[in-house]
Amino acid sequence: MNGKSEAKTDAPVLQQDVDLTGLNTMRVSATAQQFVDVKNKQHLVELFKSGFFERHTPIILGGGSNLLLVGDPQSPVLKISIGGVKIDDIGNGHVLMKAGAGENWHGLVVQAVEKGYGGIENLALIPGTAGAAPIQNIGAYGVELQDCFEELTAFDTSTGTFETFKRADCQFAYRDSMFKNNQRGVYIICDLTLRLRSKNHRLVTGYKALSDYLDRENIHQPTIRDICNAVVAIRRSKLPDPADIGNAGSFFKNPVISAKRYRKLKHEVPELPSYKLDSGDYKLPAAWLIDQAGWKGKQVGNVGSYENQALVLVNHGGATGREIYAHAMRIRDSVQERFGVDLNPEVNIIGEL
Repeated sequence: MNGKSEAKTDAPVLQQDVDLTGLNTMRVSATAQQFVDVKNKQHLVELFKSGFFERHTPIILGGGSNLLLVGDPQSPVLKISIGGVKIDDIGNGHVLMKAGAGENWHGLVVQAVEKGYGGIENLALIPGTAGAAPIQNIGAYGVELQDCFEELTAFDTSTGTFETFKRADCQFAYRDSMFKNNQRGVYIICDLTLRLRSKNHRLVTGYKALSDYLDRENIHQPTIRDICNAVVAIRRSKLPDPADIGNAGSFFKNPVISAKRYRKLKHEVPELPSYKLDSGDYKLPAAWLIDQAGWKGKQVGNVGSYENQALVLVNHGGATGREIYAHAMRIRDSVQERFGVDLNPEVNIIGEL
C-alpha cells in the first residue's frame, strides 16, 4: 500500500441520515441513520478508540453489489473505501498483488491481465470490491478466489488490532467463508493479497459456455486476455448492467445435493443438468431450475426475474427490499414444490423482515 495513505490520521466523519439508494446495485431506497466512509486503516483505529465498536455492530458496505436492503439499517453503516494496489515479483514466475479492500474487483482483474498476470481472468466483470471477494469466495467459470488467494489483513473490532489470515484460516467453501458466518461482524477486511502467475499460465477453459465461446471465435490457443474478454462478453450477454437496471447479480446459490438424491431426481427429470463434485455430490444450476419453474422473464409488480438469466432478480423501478425478498421466496417455494430442491440466497439480506 501507499505509505502516505496508510499514515493518514484524519478523523473519520460520522454522517447522519445518508441515502443508500446509490450505494446498492439493487437500487433499493434506504437510509442509514449513521454512516462512515472508511478511507484508510487508521479510521478503524480511531473508531475503536472512540468506543464505536463497543456501542455498535456496524453493517459493512463495499460496492453494494451482493446485498439486499429490506429496510432502513438500524445499525451504523461503514463503507470501506480503502484503496491502493501494490505488486511484488517474488520469483519463480509468481507475483503478489495486494489491493485495498475498496478497490473495484473488475478493475483489478483488468490490471492483472494487462500486466500479463494470470489466475483471476475467469473472475472478470464480477461486481463489487476486493474486500468483498474473500467473504463470498467469489467464483465463476471454474475458478474461485481461494485458488489464487495468498492472505488478507482484517481489523478485529473486539481488540482494535489488525490480523493476517492465510487461506487455511479463512474456511473457504462454495460462496462462503468464515467472514460470512461464524466471524461475521467481528472482522473488517482491509486488504487482500493474491498470488498470480507471470508466466506458465494455467488456463481454465472447461466450463461449457466458455469453451463454446472460444470455439465460435476460433480461439484454439487462448491467452489470459482471450479468456478475460470471453468471460466479459458472456457475462454481458446474460447479465444486466446495474447501471441500466437494479440487480445484485445471482440471487441464489447453485444447490448441491447428495448422489442418492441426484439419482432419484435424475430418474424423475431425465433432462436435469448437473455438475459432479469431487465429494461425489452434485451441483445443480439454479437458473435452470428457476427457468423450468416458469419464472424466467416474469415480472410481479416492480420486481422480476431477468429475461436472459433466471437467476438474477431485477428492480424494474421503485421496488422495496421486502418486495424483492417476497418475490425471491415465491421462486424458492416454487422450485421446492416442483423439484424438492432448496434454494438459498447468495446475496446478504440486511435488515429485519
